[in-house]
Amino acid sequence: MTDVKSPVSPQASSLLYLREDELRRGIEFLFFGYRDFLSEADGELAAIGLGRAHHRALHFVGRNPDLPVSELLAILKITKQSLGRVLKDLLARRLIEQKPGRRDRRQRLLSLTPEGQALHARLLTLQRTRMARAFREAGPDAVLGFRKVLSGLISDDERPKVLAMIGGGA
Repeated sequence: MTDVKSPVSPQASSLLYLREDELRRGIEFLFFGYRDFLSEADGELAAIGLGRAHHRALHFVGRNPDLPVSELLAILKITKQSLGRVLKDLLARRLIEQKPGRRDRRQRLLSLTPEGQALHARLLTLQRTRMARAFREAGPDAVLGFRKVLSGLISDDERPKVLAMIGGGA
């Protein structure tokens, strides 16, 4: 029996994931994964007339009580005008509240109201369930790889801030 050698060297075969078709597949997996990761939360939000921008604001305010509006702007990287519309909706629905800063009274600090906390918890449960299932199916090595890949997608100048905010490295 003849030992058939692969036409691709071991070094080259370890880089096959960088081929154009694999990169395209990765991009498409990210699009479809993101779509379905948000789908249940989108449905819950749509039922009450809210959307993804509201969800993102609720999430980060929920994770960071007394979050200054300026920090939320920096996290979301949206315009003041866009955030203003979202905050107006969330304030009107009594899902968030704002109060002046302790040192600088011009600063606006955002927190979830009890109703906002309940909505945030429902949305987080939907996403946590989906993420836990995917992590369980993929296994611990894949989870670490997933974190490394997503961390690598974050711009170099933002990565340290994001990793500090979410609690840990990739």
